[in-house]
Amino acid sequence: MRVATDILTGLLLAIAWPLSALAQTPSPSLASSPSCTHPVYLTFDTGHMGVAPLIAEVLQRQQVKVTFFAAHEKTREGDGTLGQHWASWWKARASEGHAFASHTWDHAYWRGDVQEGGIQKFRMRPSAGAQAGQSLTWTPQQYCDNLRQAARRLQNMTGQAPLPLFRAPGGKTSPRLIEAARQCGFDHVGWADAGFLGDELPSDSYPNAQLLQKALKNIRQGDILMAHLGIWSRQDPWAPTVLEPLIVGLKARGLCFATLREHPAYRDWVRQHPLALPGLPDSRQ
Repeated sequence: MRVATDILTGLLLAIAWPLSALAQTPSPSLASSPSCTHPVYLTFDTGHMGVAPLIAEVLQRQQVKVTFFAAHEKTREGDGTLGQHWASWWKARASEGHAFASHTWDHAYWRGDVQEGGIQKFRMRPSAGAQAGQSLTWTPQQYCDNLRQAARRLQNMTGQAPLPLFRAPGGKTSPRLIEAARQCGFDHVGWADAGFLGDELPSDSYPNAQLLQKALKNIRQGDILMAHLGIWSRQDPWAPTVLEPLIVGLKARGLCFATLREHPAYRDWVRQHPLALPGLPDSRQ
C-alpha cells in the first residue's frame, strides 16, 4: 500500500509539472512518435535486485527500453545479480528489447594508476566476489578479463551479445584505464550531471519527491540517466516509486527513451567493435 501511495504521489507531481517548463521543451506529441527524435538514455547499474521485478513492470508498462550495466553483486535473494537465481529475469529483459553491458564482474573500483617494473597497472578494490574489500593491483589484461567475464555471463543468460561498452563502478576511471579498456573492445559510459538520479543518496536528506522534481526540472534531450536495481543503504527506495512518474513526466515534455546502441557518441563504436564472444549474435544487431 505504501508503494502504491508513493507512486500515485509521484504521478501527481509529474502531471502537475509547470506549464512554463512544458512550453520550453519539445511538443508532447513527439512522445507517441514511432521514432525517438528527442531521446534520453535511461541506464541501470546492478544492486541488491529487491526492486528489479517492479522496475521491469514499469518499463514494460511504459514501453521504455533501457541499458543495463551488470556486475556480479550480492543480492537479497539468490546467488548474486548474475547468478542462476536471476538468469530468467535477465533473459526476459532481453526478449523485451533492452540492451546490456559490463559493469566489471567483481564490481571493482579503480583507485589509481601505478607503474610496476615499467608496466602500467591499476590499483583496484572489488566490492563483490571472493576478494571484496581487498586492495589489489591489476594489469590491463586482468581488468579486461573482469570486463569480459561479466559480458560473457550476460551473453549466456540473455542469448545476445552485450554492447561493447562498460561502466566503471562509481564512474571512477583514469584516461589510462579507459584506454586499456578500449584496447580490448570496451568504451566507457558515464552519465550526465542531470542524469544522476540520486537513488544512492540518503532518503532522509533527499526524499523521493525532491529527487523527482529535480530530475524533471534539469534533464534534457541527449542526457544519459543512471539509477540502480536496488541500493542497500537507502531507507525509502527510489525505485520504483520515482521511476514511473519520472518516465511519465519526461514523456509529457516530448522526450522519449532509447538504448545506448542508438546514442550518437557510441553507435559507431558499437557497430565497429562487436565483442568477440563467439556463439551468439553480435552486439550490432
